[in-house]
Amino acid sequence: MGSISICQDDITELDVDAVVNAANNHLWMGAGVAGAIKRAGGQEIENEAVKKGPIPVGEAIVTGAGRLKAKYVIHAAAMGQDLQTDASKIRAATRNSLLRAEELRLKSVAFPALGTGVGGFSVSEAARIMIDAVRDHFAHSDFPQEVIFALRGEEAYRSFDRALHESSEPRG
Repeated sequence: MGSISICQDDITELDVDAVVNAANNHLWMGAGVAGAIKRAGGQEIENEAVKKGPIPVGEAIVTGAGRLKAKYVIHAAAMGQDLQTDASKIRAATRNSLLRAEELRLKSVAFPALGTGVGGFSVSEAARIMIDAVRDHFAHSDFPQEVIFALRGEEAYRSFDRALHESSEPRG
């Protein structure tokens, strides 16, 4: 079973095999996490991504990572061009990002809180959905071995910490 950890770090600075980009289905990289990844890693990340799009909302594709420490960027389309998202889109985008990591046999992947920035989705609900999706994936796959949630701000950190510990306790 893989490990899940959370941190308050800039996702673009992490030394992991892949970082996940909170993308739209046309894969252009504007604001939020996408903008930060493009600024830190270079325009070539967006150029490569856009050539592979558009993709269905909930899907994920992989590009190189430009100047980032990571080897890859996994672009998780948690929303369409309307920048709207919901629980099923976030769950699918998380699951498909993990499948791309598995296909490449990556050891470590860092996720942002998908859909919570420009998508406006509840951070606490995204935390629960994403952590459940990672645990479901770990139940039947050896890759990735480590998932890190790189979060911005105390509220996001606390929400993911709570979801990580609540959902790991036995229910009954």
